[in-house]
Amino acid sequence: MTISTTLPAPLRIGSLTAPVPVVLAPMAGVTNAAFRRLCREQGQGLYVAEIVTSRALVERNPEALRIVTFDDDETTRSAQVYGVDPATVGRAVAIIAGEDRADHVDLNFGCPVPKVTRKGGGAALPWKRELFQRIVDAAVAAAAPFGVPVTVKMRKGIDADHQTYLEAGLIAQEAGVAAVALHARTAADYYSGTADWDAIRQLKETVTKVPVLGNGDIWSAEDALEMLARTGADGVVVGRGCQGRPWLFADLEAAFTGSDERVRPGLRYVADTIYRHGQLMARYFEDEDKGMRDLRKHMAWYLKGYAVGGDARRGLALVSTLAELRERLDMLDLDQPYPGEAAEGQRGRQGTPKQPHLPYGWLDSRELDPEHRARLNEAELSVSGG
Repeated sequence: MTISTTLPAPLRIGSLTAPVPVVLAPMAGVTNAAFRRLCREQGQGLYVAEIVTSRALVERNPEALRIVTFDDDETTRSAQVYGVDPATVGRAVAIIAGEDRADHVDLNFGCPVPKVTRKGGGAALPWKRELFQRIVDAAVAAAAPFGVPVTVKMRKGIDADHQTYLEAGLIAQEAGVAAVALHARTAADYYSGTADWDAIRQLKETVTKVPVLGNGDIWSAEDALEMLARTGADGVVVGRGCQGRPWLFADLEAAFTGSDERVRPGLRYVADTIYRHGQLMARYFEDEDKGMRDLRKHMAWYLKGYAVGGDARRGLALVSTLAELRERLDMLDLDQPYPGEAAEGQRGRQGTPKQPHLPYGWLDSRELDPEHRARLNEAELSVSGG
C-alpha cells in the first residue's frame, strides 16, 4: 500500500495541543516518570503516566500520589485513572484537577488482565453501558470546572460476539470527552495476533465530533504512518512498541514532520541508553537498588536482536548498583551495528487468545445487577489498574 505523504496535524485534546500526534500509552510498571523522561529526551509527544486506581487516589495512598506526581518540565502532564464506581472516579478526578496534579485525565477501559476483568473492570466494563456512561459523565463533570480535558481509552469489546467500542465511543463523545482512543483488539485477543485497524477506521467514521486515536501494532514510524493512512485516525497511541526502544519517539517525530531520518542504534548507543535509564530510575525511586531492580525487566527488550550471550544477559538482569550496571555494559561487544529486523517487531506481552475471565452471568444483561455491583467494588483494591 502507498503511504500518504500528507503530514498529520498537531493533536488537539480540548485546550491542549501535542506537537506531533503521538501518545505514549500508560503501562503499569513501565511508564513511570523515569521512563517518560527518557522518551521525552528522544522525541515529542503526549506521555501518559502509569495507570492509577481512583480508589487509591481518594484514599490518598502515597504510591498513588507518586504516580500522579510529574517532573516540573513535563508538559502536558497526563494522568490515567482506572475506576469502576462513578462517585469514586469523580472524586479522584476532582483531586487530580482541583489540586493541579495534571493537565489531562485519561480513563482506562482497556485492561484485559484477568484479575481486573473477572470482577467486571477494565475491558469488561463497557458491556454495562449505563455504568460506563455514569463513570465518564462523573469524570467529565469533575474535571470541567478546572478546564482539564478527559479522554477515554478502550478495547473493541470482550470478544468477537460482544463488541462495545462503537456504542461506547458515541457515549463518550456525548458525555463531553476530548478524544477517544481504541486498542484494536478485544479482551479475548489479549495482546495476540494482529490489531484490527479496520475497527479504528469504523470508530473514526462513527465518532465525528472529537479526535479518534488508534492503538495496536505500532512497532515503527512506518506503521504509524500506515495506520493513519488506512484509518483516518487523528493520532496514534504507542504501547509495547517503545519497550526497550525509547528512540521510537525520535523516529515518530521525524516521520510526522516529513523527515526520512530514523534511529538505527548500534549496541554502544543502546548501552548508553540503558545506563541513562538506570540513572533516571535511581533518581525516581530515591533508592539505587530499587531503581536497578525495576530496570531489570527492561533488559531483554533493549537487547533484542543483539549478539549478547546468555551469561551477560543474566548478569545484567541481576544488577543492583549503577556502577555494576556500567561495568557489565562495558563488557559487551559495543561495536556491534544495528541488527536490523532482529531488533524490531513485537516485544513485551503477547500470549494467545483466551477466554476472558468475567463475573458469573456478566454477559446475560447489559445492565448492572446488585451482585455484580458488589463484585466491582473488589476490582479497585490495588493502586495500579494494570
